[in-house]
Amino acid sequence: MPPVLRRKGASGALTLPCVGLIGGLKKGAARAAAHGPTTMKRRQLRDTAGSLIDWLRSLRRPSKVLIVIGFDCGACILAMLLAIYLRVGYIPMASTPLVVATLVAMMISIPTLAMLGSYRAVFRHIGSAAILRLARASAFFAIPYSTIFTLWGIEGVPRTIGLLLPIILFLLLVAGRLVASEIFRGYGRIGRETSRVLIYGAGMAGRQLASAARSGREMTVIGYIDDNPDLAGRTIDAYPVFSMPEVAEVVASRRITHIMLAVPSVGRRRRAEIIESLKSLPVKVQSLPGVMDLAHGKVQVSDLHDLDIEDLLGRGAVKPDRALLEENILGKVVLITGAGGSIGGELCRQVLAFAPKCLMLVDHSEFALYQIDGELRRLAEAAQIDVDIVPFLGSVCDASRMDRLLRSRPPHIILHAAAYKHVPLVEHNPGEGIRVNVFGTLTMARLADALSVPNFVLISTDKAVRPTNVMGASKRLAEMVLQALAASGSATRFSMVRFGNVLGSSGSVVPLFRRQIAEGGPITITHRNMTRYFMLIPEAAQLVVQAGAMAKGGEVFLLDMGDPIRIRDLARNMIELSGLTVRDDENPDGDIEIHEIGLRPGEKLFEELLISGDPARTSHPLIMKGNEAYVLWDTLRMELDELDAVIAAQADADAIAILQRLIPDFHRASDVHQNQPMSVDIAAE
Repeated sequence: MPPVLRRKGASGALTLPCVGLIGGLKKGAARAAAHGPTTMKRRQLRDTAGSLIDWLRSLRRPSKVLIVIGFDCGACILAMLLAIYLRVGYIPMASTPLVVATLVAMMISIPTLAMLGSYRAVFRHIGSAAILRLARASAFFAIPYSTIFTLWGIEGVPRTIGLLLPIILFLLLVAGRLVASEIFRGYGRIGRETSRVLIYGAGMAGRQLASAARSGREMTVIGYIDDNPDLAGRTIDAYPVFSMPEVAEVVASRRITHIMLAVPSVGRRRRAEIIESLKSLPVKVQSLPGVMDLAHGKVQVSDLHDLDIEDLLGRGAVKPDRALLEENILGKVVLITGAGGSIGGELCRQVLAFAPKCLMLVDHSEFALYQIDGELRRLAEAAQIDVDIVPFLGSVCDASRMDRLLRSRPPHIILHAAAYKHVPLVEHNPGEGIRVNVFGTLTMARLADALSVPNFVLISTDKAVRPTNVMGASKRLAEMVLQALAASGSATRFSMVRFGNVLGSSGSVVPLFRRQIAEGGPITITHRNMTRYFMLIPEAAQLVVQAGAMAKGGEVFLLDMGDPIRIRDLARNMIELSGLTVRDDENPDGDIEIHEIGLRPGEKLFEELLISGDPARTSHPLIMKGNEAYVLWDTLRMELDELDAVIAAQADADAIAILQRLIPDFHRASDVHQNQPMSVDIAAE
């Protein structure tokens, strides 16, 4: 609110809001006196305008509407004068018929504008919808007005006035609102540090983003970048369009700070190529969501997000096989263990989309189960999916509780994602890791076998291949349990799906690097040559469900993870795409340093998906099938009984020795001491 003057008297306090404007003028004059004549006038003018705009903004809504109505009445008078001038070539003295014609214009146009909602618009955010409303109102106004003054005719008023005035009035109304909108928005940016932006993509999404940016105060759009050579050198909505070869020069000459990617429909491979071409520029790159995220609404500035490693994977998405997705889900009972985890939660979302009859959620974490249960119920309601969602709190190692659950609603498929996957934590707690990963799987598999559950899919990991840590070895032994049960003639089709790191999962390297960049560095990596496979969580979850539908019993399915990514390159890319530079020997004045801290217990420089032999192709281009050795069930059962006993006795060293005996390829990278400090493992799933 502007400052007010209060004058005491018999009638109490009299408030004069206009004094805010007067006070602003006095302050502006005092500040301007300290500068030269030209600067003084400019500052005085700016302060006067600023005070006026601040006063207008402080008014209540009805007062603002009255001011706009007053402007529209003035526009009617001006439209009449211009129409007369266009008709006779000069402006005559006021006459009664012309005054009447002007008053009639006001009496018809103002109610028409009000009825069609023109006075409900926020006046500083005028767009195409508001202009369309003005056009409709002008058309409705023109019908009676032209009927009176053109068809019927009024003495003293030229008949062409009935046609000219509505057109001129429409132009004046639009022009006035656009000028006011630009003044308000321009004043909002005075004295503020705004981002200077180029928008990559001059299509519909780019134009919508530019329109949204104009309405805000956060950024100033300088122009577009587009690959279409026909658009280069042209202007769209008054913004120039630049070609890619011009971008480096434009960034330097126009002080560009951000480039916004507004190409939601391009494939992942093309997006990676675009990002690669922008990496060398000293700007921050941000992106709009994918095309499906934009399907139900217009583009807004708030939709922009920082680039993630997802944008750099560069592998085109493969359309899922809907028949495979529906085979074990549509109208069936599906049970997912570890439902509150990152992978288990995404499995829940993907399964829900294909309308199961019942979705049973198992997790030992109360909060995680509460979160995913609430999210799934909201998704089901929004998509109008009729599904019974049953959250079940408990451990997969609790045989009696899991037996009760499976008997209450016998599932058609069990997707077993419950496991401890964080390498250093399991390395420090080997007994508990083996208990959950091996015996939790064994408990669920035996119950599935006993109750003739048709399908059982284990979510495994690439760390099970030639493991160097307890987590990987325990997951490999869990695979061997299912292989042995499948070979023993079980009615349940047991299968395993093995894949690498998924982006966004708990313990993922990407949020760690993002936090370190936000804190100003350094980014910590364990080894400059370390590589990892990466996949998006939704893609991995879909492939798991599809692989499960292919199972005949005992298969180890491998997901095609694409090419491995060097962790150091990932760190460098994330720094550069944040608009920063790497500080190293070649660039000692850079922003973020990359530190190598050495391999952690159990870590490998690179991961594999297959122990031996060549994988066999399946009907899906991203799903392969391995042929891995295993131990027969009768032999394995005795080893598992011994392992169970040493776990119960807290004899971790003996438990690890049994793992090494059962898995000849298990070579533990190093011994872990209980007093060794814990640290984040960048290779954790």
